[in-house]
Amino acid sequence: MRKIQKFGTFAGVFTPSILTILGVIMYMRLGWVVGNAGLIGTIIIIIIAHIISVTTGLSISSVATDKKIGAGGVYYVLSRSMGIPIGGSIGIALYVGTALSIALYLIGFAESFNGYFGFGMAINDFRITGTIALVSITILALISTSIALKSQYIILTAIAISIISIVFGTRDFVPETVNLLATKDSVPMEIVFAVFFPAVTGFTAGIAMSGDLKDPKRSIPKGTLWAIGVGLLVYILLAIFISISVDSETLRTDYNILMKMSLFAPAVVAGIWGATLSSALGGILGGPRILQAMSIDKVTPTLFSKGKGQNNEPVYALIMVFIIAEAGILIGELDVIARVVSMFYLTAYGFINIAFFLENWANPDFQPTFKIKRWIGLLGFFACFAVMFKLDMLAMIAALTIVGSLYLWLQRKEVKIQSNDVWRSVWENVVNKGLKKINANPEENASWNPNIILFSGRSEHQKYLLELSKTVSGRTGIVTNFKLILDKENKKPLKKTEQIVTDEIFSELGIFARQMKVDNIYTGIKNIATTFGFSGVEPNTIMMGWPKGLEGSKEYAEMTEELLYLDYNLLYLDFDKKAKFGNYKTVDLWWRETDSKNAEMMLNIARFIIASPQWQNTKMRVLFVNNNNIDTKIIYDKIDNLVKDLRVKIEIVIINNAIQQLAFYEIIKQNSNTTDLTLIGIPNYKIELQAEFIVKTNYLFEAIGSTLLVKAANNFNILDLDFTKNK
Repeated sequence: MRKIQKFGTFAGVFTPSILTILGVIMYMRLGWVVGNAGLIGTIIIIIIAHIISVTTGLSISSVATDKKIGAGGVYYVLSRSMGIPIGGSIGIALYVGTALSIALYLIGFAESFNGYFGFGMAINDFRITGTIALVSITILALISTSIALKSQYIILTAIAISIISIVFGTRDFVPETVNLLATKDSVPMEIVFAVFFPAVTGFTAGIAMSGDLKDPKRSIPKGTLWAIGVGLLVYILLAIFISISVDSETLRTDYNILMKMSLFAPAVVAGIWGATLSSALGGILGGPRILQAMSIDKVTPTLFSKGKGQNNEPVYALIMVFIIAEAGILIGELDVIARVVSMFYLTAYGFINIAFFLENWANPDFQPTFKIKRWIGLLGFFACFAVMFKLDMLAMIAALTIVGSLYLWLQRKEVKIQSNDVWRSVWENVVNKGLKKINANPEENASWNPNIILFSGRSEHQKYLLELSKTVSGRTGIVTNFKLILDKENKKPLKKTEQIVTDEIFSELGIFARQMKVDNIYTGIKNIATTFGFSGVEPNTIMMGWPKGLEGSKEYAEMTEELLYLDYNLLYLDFDKKAKFGNYKTVDLWWRETDSKNAEMMLNIARFIIASPQWQNTKMRVLFVNNNNIDTKIIYDKIDNLVKDLRVKIEIVIINNAIQQLAFYEIIKQNSNTTDLTLIGIPNYKIELQAEFIVKTNYLFEAIGSTLLVKAANNFNILDLDFTKNK
């Protein structure tokens, strides 16, 4: 059996990267950049551009030494770090950008080739030459990746010889003075930077070969950083040499000045052709492997995952790259394509940097052997998007719109891989730091933010209790529903994984759900109330259905006493099975002199109810029973001030009961018999009188609709509802 061909650092990473970096920009535009920006301006442009390439190279190198790097390069890293939606969207964008960049390189080759041999210089002539070149390098890649990579040694040699020829060439164009900065008639620096920047986008060519490397964790950092470093050195030294060898006016007007000043012009021509063809060849080798890796993960059609031979060469993916590249060649208008392609590369580099930053900051399992400071990734992320904005805001918007659309599509597609993305670690870290912050700065008089332990039971009307619990918890509150499984023997508890409930109804409402075995329902509730929760977000409210038929239960009375002792807010719902919540149009809040804390809690609940979509058009009333013949204006004004403080729009109704002295519940029957939801405070009573209270309340519930009984904990403010002192 023939051994699978794998490549080392030099052949698999350094060579394809450096050949793409030392490309057509170096030969055809570096002189123009120096002529317009001046020597210092050019060095600044080179350094700013390399801030992005260096930070991204360092980030990808660090990630590569932590994770197992498979085929697909940048796509593989991002999909395993940040999940399939982000990794896939950037991978697709980078794949298309790589394929279109092949067309860009080959049109550049066609311009030089046709000009040198005196062939036609029309756009159709470039299309023909470019297509012939594309077919040739595609055949080379189809025959063997190994042959294609070895051919790059010849091209690298040609580039080295061409640079030597330029350095030892003629001195006929030496300027009297060297321009250090841009002159008034120069092209704006933003445009100059935009023209130069594609020169530094080639370092990911080697990363795309990750699946064909002997040791990706060693080769990717070493080969990538060496390629970036050598490229930076060559560009700075060549820029200095050009600035002292050729005057600015010639540099600005003659794109072929390097050929004219060289010792042997054919060597420079060979270098230009080698640079453009090698860049295109890097795309031909790397692009299909990105598509193949995405297809293996079922991000793209699985047809493209198929390969041939011992090395599983991505034949179908290569054909797709050929089609996209040929489309770019046939379009011919590559200026627009080049802008968008640059944006795709910058977007990918930005996400590589932020992926490293998030892994380093949030993932406790991130242990790379190549260690760098996490701020390097953050710097690279901001630099990428700052440059995108500065270069071409419209192209940036177009690139981000396409990437965003791909992200949403992949998120809906719900592709799964056997890998945990970094976002879980990010959220865990955020939650951890947030809890520490909350726990370190407790606020005694903070607004009530409900954290409800819910016991919804298993009745057919359970969903209404779940619905109301989510409503009264507000937008930022937490609801955790507990299902109690009665097991008298209770020898073995449920496993941790079995305690998690993932029913659809809980997911839709945003309610956490757990289940556990108990040998006694009331004891189980007490145990949960005593132990559940952790510092910073302790539960503050218990909610359950109203206990009809339990008025004589000693266990229920003991449970209630303990919940009150623990200082929980208590919410009991008596649900009207016939009327349900009616039309969600009317809510009544009943107050009496003894409801000082219950009243504030009811107003908080009222605010959350009004904010709920189902209840947003609700007519809400506060009804106060005036048993002591107090001036109604005094009562109205005081309640109105209380309501205004809590920013709740409510109608105030005062019922004079000084003469008739009707029972409180009797008045409720008369005024709330058609109300969709009624809120009533639970008064303070001795525990031995609980049975009597339950019986009386049961009679009330037979005459009115769904009712929520409220018992506030001690952390609520006391609203002074004793008006007798105002007489």
